Amino acid sequence: MTHTAETGEATGTKDKDYNLIWYVEACLSNALRMETYIQDAERDKDTEVAELFRKAQADSRKGAELGKQLLKARFGS
Repeated sequence: MTHTAETGEATGTKDKDYNLIWYVEACLSNALRMETYIQDAERDKDTEVAELFRKAQADSRKGAELGKQLLKARFGS
């Protein structure tokens, strides 16, 4: 795979900014998905798996918050 210079021509947004926005969305989406997985594991009384998904959800929330802080710093409140 060949990497090209960052241009933002296709989206109108610099690639690094687009990547940061995508990252925040992916983290938030993952946090929502983990909620479903936690409920599935709890329904099956599998506390070990539910705890794994809770940790993954917390990590996703943390990533989203860090990304949102960067976005706020770059684009203003």
